[in-house]
Amino acid sequence: MSKPILFDFNATWCGPCKIQKPILEELEKEFGDKVEIKEVDVDQNQELAAKYSIRVVPTLIMEKDGVEVKRYTGVTQAIVLSAEFNKHL
Repeated sequence: MSKPILFDFNATWCGPCKIQKPILEELEKEFGDKVEIKEVDVDQNQELAAKYSIRVVPTLIMEKDGVEVKRYTGVTQAIVLSAEFNKHL
């Protein structure tokens, strides 16, 4: 069984993305290697952003076993993400 992966679609020029970053760092400390958080700069990864139909940054997409299980747009609080990770562990 694979671990949940959270894709963080962001951009260097995005103010809310700068707010989201420490929240994700907190989650990485909390969950350790039980989850994976991948940062994706939409300007440097336009094909991947297009594949996931990213229109707003930050957008967070949680996948489990290669399937999208949840999508968040805008700054998402740690408690919300933590609860979703726990559902898929």
